[in-house]
Amino acid sequence: MTKEETLYIEIGKRIKEAEQSQMFGKPCFKVNGKAFVSFFENEMVFKLTGDAHKDALSLDGSQLFDPSGKKRPMKEWIQVSADHSDKWRKFAKAAFDYVKANS
Repeated sequence: MTKEETLYIEIGKRIKEAEQSQMFGKPCFKVNGKAFVSFFENEMVFKLTGDAHKDALSLDGSQLFDPSGKKRPMKEWIQVSADHSDKWRKFAKAAFDYVKANS
């Protein structure tokens, strides 16, 4: 397990109502049965909206999440580079709050 994957798991487990699961065969954490973060290509992926979405997407190396690789990105999901792992906790909290409020 990489240090990035270890960090992803630690972040997810520290969110009290989050449960570990799978999304598209990839590890994720869910709240109320809905995914809010995932781990893909050694990077963390977040379901975001508003300013948090803009902030995450503006980081170097960040991109809209395209798990199929067929140029069909998921508009609310941002894949954030491990270069910005210091911001992963903040984005995970924002993703959790967003998904919880809308589920």
